[in-house]
Amino acid sequence: MPRAHPLSKDEETNIVENKTETGFDKYKYDEEIAVPASTETTTKRVKLDLEVDATAKDLGVNPFAKWIHLAHAVDSWRIFPRIFITTYIVLLYKSVIWYMELPNPTMEQSGLVSIVVGAGAAWFGLYTGSRAKSDDKK
Repeated sequence: MPRAHPLSKDEETNIVENKTETGFDKYKYDEEIAVPASTETTTKRVKLDLEVDATAKDLGVNPFAKWIHLAHAVDSWRIFPRIFITTYIVLLYKSVIWYMELPNPTMEQSGLVSIVVGAGAAWFGLYTGSRAKSDDKK
C-alpha cells in the first residue's frame, strides 16, 4: 500500500495551488510493494486504450514493383533448377563416356560412376517435386 508522507510548507503550497488542475491531495505518495518470501505472486490489472488508424493510405506507386514482377517471372521460369539439371546431365554424360573408354576399370572407378548415375534419381526427384510445392502456395 502507498504510504503518505507529510509535505513541507513549500510543497504543500505548490500542490494546493495546482489542486484544481491535477486533483492531487496535499500528501505525496510513495508506492512500495512488499512481496513476502513465498510462492504467492502479485498481479496488477491495467486497462489499456489503443487508438488505431485503420484507414487505407495512398502511398503512391511502389518503387519496387518492377523488381517484384521480375522475381515472380524468374521464379515461374524455373531458371535455377533447369541450370542444375543441365549441369548434372553434362556431368553424367562425361563421366559415363570416361568410364566406358577405360580399358580395365577398377572397383573405385565403378563406384564413382554408380554414385554419379544414382544421384540422378535424387536430382530428378527434387526437380519434379519442387513444382508441386510452389503450386500449393497460390
